[in-house]
Amino acid sequence: MQLTYPWFLLGLFAVAVPVVIHLLQLRRPQRVLFTNTAFIREVEMVTVRHRQIQQWLILLARGLAIVALVFVFCQPFIPAEKETKLLAKSSAMDVWVDNSNSMQVRTITGDNLLQEATAQAGLLGRGNRSISLRLLNVGKKAGSYAEYENGLEKLKLEEGNGVFRGDIVDGNAPFYLFSDFQKSFFSAKLLDKFGSNRQVVLVPLKGKQTANIYVDSVWLDDAFVRLHTNIGLHIRVRNGGQADAVDCQIKVLLATRQAVAFRVSVAAGKAMTTVAQVRLDNNAMVEGQVILEDRPVTFDNTYYFTLQPAAAIRVLEIGDEPVTQQLYGNEPLFAYSFAKNGNVDFGLLKQANLILVSGVQRVDAGLREALVSAVGRGASIVIVPSAAGSARASYDLLFKTLGLGTVQWEENAPNPELREVDMPSTQEPFFRDVFGAQQRAVTMPRVAPVLRWSRTGTDIMRLRDGESYLASFASGTGRVYVFSAPFAVAYSDFVEHALFVPVMYRMAMLSYRNEQLPAYRLDQGAVTLKLPPAANVASTAGRSDEAAFRMVKDSLTLIPAQRVAGSEVHLALPEAMNVPGFYQVRQGERLLTTLAFNANKRESELDAYSADDLRQLLGSSHPNVRVVEGGADGAGLAADSAEQTGTPLWRYFLAAALVFLLVEALLVRFGRRSAAAGQGSAVGGVAV
Repeated sequence: MQLTYPWFLLGLFAVAVPVVIHLLQLRRPQRVLFTNTAFIREVEMVTVRHRQIQQWLILLARGLAIVALVFVFCQPFIPAEKETKLLAKSSAMDVWVDNSNSMQVRTITGDNLLQEATAQAGLLGRGNRSISLRLLNVGKKAGSYAEYENGLEKLKLEEGNGVFRGDIVDGNAPFYLFSDFQKSFFSAKLLDKFGSNRQVVLVPLKGKQTANIYVDSVWLDDAFVRLHTNIGLHIRVRNGGQADAVDCQIKVLLATRQAVAFRVSVAAGKAMTTVAQVRLDNNAMVEGQVILEDRPVTFDNTYYFTLQPAAAIRVLEIGDEPVTQQLYGNEPLFAYSFAKNGNVDFGLLKQANLILVSGVQRVDAGLREALVSAVGRGASIVIVPSAAGSARASYDLLFKTLGLGTVQWEENAPNPELREVDMPSTQEPFFRDVFGAQQRAVTMPRVAPVLRWSRTGTDIMRLRDGESYLASFASGTGRVYVFSAPFAVAYSDFVEHALFVPVMYRMAMLSYRNEQLPAYRLDQGAVTLKLPPAANVASTAGRSDEAAFRMVKDSLTLIPAQRVAGSEVHLALPEAMNVPGFYQVRQGERLLTTLAFNANKRESELDAYSADDLRQLLGSSHPNVRVVEGGADGAGLAADSAEQTGTPLWRYFLAAALVFLLVEALLVRFGRRSAAAGQGSAVGGVAV
């Protein structure tokens, strides 16, 4: 047996206190004259002998109680049989308690995993108060057991920050990690940063098998969101638990109004997608929520998203005469502009979503460079070639610059032969939702192609003989649509055909790009936003606090690292941004947009490693890592602690002190009764 605090042995001098009290209580007997004292003397001798034995026993019990209490303060323990490295090099101990949201899972006792983890972490160092403990969740400073216990009591569930990331590896003290060890987060590579000399103890905590429904993703049928029109909102939910989820209620809120409600049943580890029909009534951005009624794991029951009605699609037609003015100009969905070749407003061209080059006689260098820049930023270009032979050289250069390669031109003919266009396939994504459920035989347009292209693109419309009439090519981040025949009456009647309107509308719709996603993840690092012209000017005017971009959520204001490049701003998400919800992006007092952020969906996958799984995962590659099974009673952790640091004995001495005090009380109580009985017998004898 060894003592943790041997200097408390000085308290053994306190044993002298009851001895002194005992000696002071001894009194010299008084002589009393009485007739016929022979019988009384015999009784007195018996009583005095009994009192002496009782007083010695009481003195012994008091002394042993004091000795036991002194040893309680000395903290005695039996050293471990075998010497280990755990406490050989350090008198400190590092502890990390996983307080991520997955620790919300219930255990068989009804508590959650975090409560069980803090209870078991509190067992460390309780038997040996000389060890300094460091709870890394709250700081890197070691302290007393009382400070350590106070830190454990303050631990709460956090969004993602509670997950051990392997970046706290300083020091040589033994390291205890309490966690559920989710398979989506934990890997053996996290332990490589500790090296091979530091002892690491993994304490896995096991919860009850439960279902956990969460929203995996939300997306729309079309990026072009129209007002007063049903929008297909795709909601993909997944069950990240180990039990099946049955009849889970899901509600979709747009602002404060409930738009949709339905129920789903999802098997464990499976996912399903539901399409909810929603409608927007005004041009304001709508903050939406998908709320699930799923217990007991509730941290991921709300998914945030935004819906922004599409702005008008900017269409710019360049040519000799406007061909699509009535098509786009009379529709409020489009902002139509026309410019003659040689008199193009390049400011409008830089903002246009769809640029139609129709029958231009010559594509000059300025226009060519502007078109290349437009597809580079994601715009769409529609090229309707000219039949003039003088225009071919400039078109060849344009096609080559756009990456379409070389084209082959048809010989000019005074009366070109018109060929019929084939009926488009309903399987072609371009014509999705254009045709009805039943197709009828219709007369198709007739055209006379003037060019063929060598590069293989996506054929949208073909002639009956297999040649391409309308094809789509990827260029930069945008797309280029090329017609093989001019719109002139001599070469095509497509402008007068019923297909003309849906085809041109479809190209304009596909040219719209929503720069803002419905939802983002808190851990994605950064977001890139398209700046409105006024904000772009303000951002380049100066780097004052008023010009800086801020992210605001309720009373929380964060200033992210930011970089403005042209009409875009790149915002790095701050580490303090860890709460899901809606964040306003502001520049000074001006509200630019609102972004919806959600937690990492890996946290919702509750599948975790057991103790046996961890041992198999570690194998022999980490000899300094041990796995200790956790439990509601902490028996495994207590046994491991006893094996490594020895068996504490202070509780046994405390029990002994209480027993000796009880013995003293019993001796005093029953000793008085015995003395009283003896005195009664003596008096009775005299009376006789």
